Amino acid sequence: MSSSDTASPLTSVIQADRTHPVVDVRHLVKTFPSAAGPVLAVRDVSLQVFPGEVYGLLGANGAGKTTTLRMMLGLQQPTSGTVRMAGFDVTEDPLAVKRNVALVSASSGLYQWLTPREMMLYFADLYEIPAEQAHQRAEMLAELFDLGRFMDRRCAGMSTGQQQRVNLARSLMHDPPIVLMDEPTRGLDIVGSRRIFEYTAHLRRLGKAVIFCTHRLDEAQRLCCRFGLMFQGRLQLEGTLPELQQRTGREHLTDMFLDLVPRDVDNGHPLNAETSPGAPALSSQGFVQSSAQTGERR
Repeated sequence: MSSSDTASPLTSVIQADRTHPVVDVRHLVKTFPSAAGPVLAVRDVSLQVFPGEVYGLLGANGAGKTTTLRMMLGLQQPTSGTVRMAGFDVTEDPLAVKRNVALVSASSGLYQWLTPREMMLYFADLYEIPAEQAHQRAEMLAELFDLGRFMDRRCAGMSTGQQQRVNLARSLMHDPPIVLMDEPTRGLDIVGSRRIFEYTAHLRRLGKAVIFCTHRLDEAQRLCCRFGLMFQGRLQLEGTLPELQQRTGREHLTDMFLDLVPRDVDNGHPLNAETSPGAPALSSQGFVQSSAQTGERR
């Protein structure tokens, strides 16, 4: 993907509107049971993300980031609070939320026996995109992500970098207004990470609302417009980088976060989506198919 891609026929550029958030989270709480009693994994989290904005949801492993994302996706019910994605309440209309959100996760894989073309058309079918439109989008995305040379090769025979590009293209097949990215650079080398940075910048130019969830604060500082720093399930700091620098007197996000963490506190929160019983890692396949498997098609 070239950094000169300032527009795409795939979608119209959304003008930023600071009065109408695409992501609207209000007083979100999630409690998990444990032998020692209920544990608060997410504590009264409120945030908003607007079109054309990259919001960094940051914190150490176990801070509650992935649990928060799971509730945004409708994969986990909040104990209390509300989440509206593209105007839809995740509790009242989870299928509409899935139609308006894409997930890019380090845990996402590809169906190894399918080709990229088959993979993309398969996801288009899950989103009930008309066949002609799906083929047109697949061709547009193949050009955008330079997939032409291996569009009809089985994914099992592709390199890690090639599979990554297919995964990014797949996430845009239904042209969603919201993209959630959960630790997208985990396990990638410098070239793969750069592709994620270019992809994120491209989404912003298209007017997408992006939530970039990571514990790599140096990466977030390069990519994001605003930041929310989580610690032990609570959003401790939020604002643009200049706002946070003025508020904390620190230049870098890493120093700001370390100031929040007492020296005698272990890493993150004792219970979250990664450690709670029966909560699998986030993956785009599981997210998209969670409605199809129950037969709840539109």
